[in-house]
Amino acid sequence: MAKEYSGSPKLHQLESKRKRLTWVLGVSGLCVLFYVLGAWQNTTSAPSNRSEVHTKVGCGVGSPAAGNTHSSSSSSSSSSSSSSSSTTSLDFIAHHQVGLNNTGGGTQKFEACDMSYSEYTPCQDPRRARKFDRNMLIYRERHCPIKDEQLLCLIPAPPKYKNPFKWPQSRDYAWYDNIPHRELSIEKAVQNWIQVEGDRFRFPGGGTMFPRGADAYIDDLNELIPLTTGTIRTAIDTGCGVASWGAYLLKRDILTMSFAPRDTHEAQVQFALERGVPAMIGVMASERIPYPARAFDMAHCSRCLIPWHQYDALYLIEVDRVLRPGGYWILSGPPIRWKKYWRGWERTQEDLKQEQDAIEDVAKHLCWNKVIEKDDLAIWQKPINHIECVKSRKLYKTPHICRSDDADAAWYKKMETCITPLPEVSSSDEVAGGALEKWPDRAFAVPPRISRGSIPGINAEKFRENNEMWKDRVAHYKRIISPLPQGRYRNIMDMNAYLGGFAAALTKYPVWVMNVVPASSNQNTLGVIYERGFIGTYQDWCEAFSTYPRTYDLIHADGVFSIYQDRCNIMYILLEMDRILRPEGTVIFRDTVEVLVKIQGITDGMRWKSQIMDHESGPFNPEKILVAVKSYWTGEAALKPL
Repeated sequence: MAKEYSGSPKLHQLESKRKRLTWVLGVSGLCVLFYVLGAWQNTTSAPSNRSEVHTKVGCGVGSPAAGNTHSSSSSSSSSSSSSSSSTTSLDFIAHHQVGLNNTGGGTQKFEACDMSYSEYTPCQDPRRARKFDRNMLIYRERHCPIKDEQLLCLIPAPPKYKNPFKWPQSRDYAWYDNIPHRELSIEKAVQNWIQVEGDRFRFPGGGTMFPRGADAYIDDLNELIPLTTGTIRTAIDTGCGVASWGAYLLKRDILTMSFAPRDTHEAQVQFALERGVPAMIGVMASERIPYPARAFDMAHCSRCLIPWHQYDALYLIEVDRVLRPGGYWILSGPPIRWKKYWRGWERTQEDLKQEQDAIEDVAKHLCWNKVIEKDDLAIWQKPINHIECVKSRKLYKTPHICRSDDADAAWYKKMETCITPLPEVSSSDEVAGGALEKWPDRAFAVPPRISRGSIPGINAEKFRENNEMWKDRVAHYKRIISPLPQGRYRNIMDMNAYLGGFAAALTKYPVWVMNVVPASSNQNTLGVIYERGFIGTYQDWCEAFSTYPRTYDLIHADGVFSIYQDRCNIMYILLEMDRILRPEGTVIFRDTVEVLVKIQGITDGMRWKSQIMDHESGPFNPEKILVAVKSYWTGEAALKPL
């Protein structure tokens, strides 16, 4: 056997490998040591004047007991510092800067507006409205303040404001101090709209044309048209009063968009929203109501006093535009059953008969079929397609069918005296635009506007993916916002609703969602939202929303500020959100880190508490979530003169 000597090449190779390995391990050890020291030094010297950021926020604040309004403030404060599921803080302040359209530097502190602005509605301000034409009620349409007129202060709540009653108790009760107006309780006392009982209002469910109550009135309707089969899901109530009709339809799974102008019936829409019932300030005047074509399964007018037969039937033509094929229009009050009520209405029999004849004639020209007239009710039905209607134009020259028109366009667009055409069909028994599933299947079935390719870039697969995404997101919200399943929230707004996935994921909770589609969106998806059985409106967020202050519990803003950062000052959008958000209400922002940091810099001066959190998919997603809670505070009562 060969003998190895110390000078063998093999031994030299082994020794060389040992030295190389020792050198590599030594260098690696030093790298790890310096990395740990550097990380420790960076952690201890982190800025101390930034907002602490956690991965979980507790917003578990409940309605305060009557007479204990200020306890809510401390509750909100303590809940905002809830325990975190992770000790990692996210600091973006020093590393991410972006110049959004916002003037000034540093954190601006916003003062409270004068108490005279407590119920300020910027685009329906009665003082500004006096400057506009009273003809056709144009002065009651949206007339927003110009830039120099916009307020840079926070709208105060009344001095004794309390969190509203939780649903379903809120349907019947509201705190008097939240809406201190007795006018309707006096003016409508006989009709049982609203009653004052000590420190609260009670809503008996009465109405001008349903003295036995809204529930009994709806039961009468159900004997005439199918209200409980799931066929009828979305409704619109024109001239809604305190929205008792919509309130009592909710237990029949019918979601109603109630609207009324800001007029002599003080705060009727505000009462509706305080009750937890969907409502908006709106009016039938010269412009289209802000909803897409073929949106509602049912439209209702109970002594709404809209002159349906005047102005070339402009308003009935607008109802036809927003009614779905096969949808119903219900009319009660003048002129229906005029032979019985003409004296009480203080009108002549001839005048009332002429008005009803004119309405009947317009309905025929619109190709509507009169279903029934029974007692105080008259009901018409829109055809399911326009095959016969097109043929009838030889007999009825007016109104003609619109030739070139975007039927869904409804933001500052004038009404037209022509019939909005329905999508073409191949047979007389086909529903124009596509038949809808019954509720609740309708919420997750592929909407016809998508299945037929009406929305560019959106197909059935993307629709289903969107639903799954929002299912995951709402599950995440449930973890970080504890009151979500507990009834703390009732009125919710989605400022950029897209396909309505957020609202769909909330269907199992006792909430309703106002789905907003920005008027400038490249994809007009509001029609899709209505086909799913939800409600919403168009809106330009550079302007104020058509609602009263303190009407929403939760506002969701997904990418809103990325959309508007180059269009208007985001500070005014945030002030508008503060106006419509209830004290101790919550806002969820989803956006890039740069945008959220800028938002947080403004809301810190608005008496909001906020935390930036990771995306539900983890820290590596560039999109983050900012959860903010509006602090409880109220205005000061005016001093009485000695």
